[in-house]
Amino acid sequence: MAKHTYETGLVGNCAFLAHINKNTNVSWLCWPRFDSTFVFGNMLDKEKGGEFSILPDEEYTSNQYYLENTNVLCTEISTSRGKYRITDFAPRFYQYERYFKPLMLIRKIEPLEGLPRIKVKCEPVCDYGRRKQKARRGSNHIDYAGCDETMRLTTNIPLSYIIDEQFFQLSEPKYLLLSYGDPLEAPLVSTAESFLRFTTQYWRTWIKHSSIAGYFQPYVIRSALVLKIHQYEDTGAIIAASTTSLPEHPGSTRNWDYRYCWLRDTYYVLTSLNHIGHFEEMERYFNYVSDISFSEGEDFRYQPLYGITGKKKLYEEIMDHLDGYMGDKPVRVGNQAYEHIQNDIYGQVLISLLPLYTDHRFVFNERKDSVRWIESLLSKIERTIDEKDAGIWEFRNMANIHCYSNLFQWAGCKAALKMALTIGNKQLEDKATQLMERAAAHIESCYDPVRKVYTNAANSPHLDASTLQLIMMGYLDPSSQKAKDHLSALEKELKTPNGLFYRYLHADDFGKPKTTFLICAFWYVEALACVGRLDDAQREFENLMKYCNHLLLFSEDVDEADGSQWGNFPQAYSHVGLMNAAYRIAIKLDRPVFL
Repeated sequence: MAKHTYETGLVGNCAFLAHINKNTNVSWLCWPRFDSTFVFGNMLDKEKGGEFSILPDEEYTSNQYYLENTNVLCTEISTSRGKYRITDFAPRFYQYERYFKPLMLIRKIEPLEGLPRIKVKCEPVCDYGRRKQKARRGSNHIDYAGCDETMRLTTNIPLSYIIDEQFFQLSEPKYLLLSYGDPLEAPLVSTAESFLRFTTQYWRTWIKHSSIAGYFQPYVIRSALVLKIHQYEDTGAIIAASTTSLPEHPGSTRNWDYRYCWLRDTYYVLTSLNHIGHFEEMERYFNYVSDISFSEGEDFRYQPLYGITGKKKLYEEIMDHLDGYMGDKPVRVGNQAYEHIQNDIYGQVLISLLPLYTDHRFVFNERKDSVRWIESLLSKIERTIDEKDAGIWEFRNMANIHCYSNLFQWAGCKAALKMALTIGNKQLEDKATQLMERAAAHIESCYDPVRKVYTNAANSPHLDASTLQLIMMGYLDPSSQKAKDHLSALEKELKTPNGLFYRYLHADDFGKPKTTFLICAFWYVEALACVGRLDDAQREFENLMKYCNHLLLFSEDVDEADGSQWGNFPQAYSHVGLMNAAYRIAIKLDRPVFL
């Protein structure tokens, strides 16, 4: 089987995300929110997923690229008769003292060479492909009805050509503006052009205002742009990925819905954005987490994940009517992991928001609820610190005292201690110190003195890449022999000949893993840099760059055998890993940070 890569690019504006395939089709678009039903879902079913394509009447080749330093995507189609370019984007820019981010996908089609003949096909669906929307002709638009809201396609292409799916000669620029709910009430061409100009300017300004070190900059810039559009700005939530049910490996049945906010993932995301100097996202997320914290009332648990509005019940449903990605079932909507006990997340939340208290660019006393909030999280750690849990990898039927969970309880208490010192609260200082000691005792129960390594859990022989974080979080002194021995033991067992890294190799609820988890390889790079093996870190980092697709986008999983991309895509976790590893190396190399 040939190497598998995802042939799509991603556009978005922090209100919605859309995948555009190299074949011009909008293969994934959920409206009105990240977690809504798809209106185009060809990615998961060729027949029921609908279609929005702009194809020629003959064989073609495709070249796809982003306008530099933007989330504006270009797809160039070349045929024997001519060549044309499609520019896809989701409008986003600042006006009237707020961000304009409509539920609107704009597609500009322009001839580049010759006189190509093209056909536009627009067939949106609803209710996860159970129904097709009905097209109704207007004066200069087509309305699509039959779902919760009407969608409108406004265009300067003859409507008959679209409704009849008829080829026509492309001799001048044409525009397709698809909107959800409110239709366009403005001139088409001038509006589309101004939106394109303003959106391009917005993204380039956002990047210019980023502090990115001079180490693999193009990859870090693309990763930053990807991460930014995974934030649902309306509430501040940051999702793991825009897709559902892209398999971790063909036939594995590890097909999960990632369109939700994992509190753990968000810590890594915010750390990476913090590294490049973007704090607006952190403050929005703080509000999202605060809303969750204080809506829980007396409930002492956080869930591992929530909906983008803080919704708690994410019932998992299998969509039997859909074929699945490349015929790989099941297709899942919702995620049963919301029921899991995962006790690292309280610490993750504390650490992710620590800069709001320790970075002097923030005015910490503006946060009137600080004492109550820190006290609440420390109480959650206190009540869960001795429990077995499902761990970072969300084992569905296995519970342990996990090293990783206790590490982040330790690190969270360390963060709370710093916060308590900042706000001058001695009672919180004492409580944080006491809990740090209890968490450390659990971590030490995972140490194997014979192999000189920390195992994944107390009384377990298994190794786990997540324990690399013992080094990055400063639990182990990176210059110590203990840290170097721990890294060497993990490297020996979990690293593959091609420089990838398995999460673990023991069997879980679904058998033994068949693909590597890309973030683990980036953690490995970070750990190498931390312990001073800088040449190794650079070599391994450079090797990982080959696992992206044609647009520098990375998946969740990579097949060790052939380098194939699998899992949900693009995966925020993987791009975070890249950014944090690049930052760690740049700091060690003393590379300049460009502001």
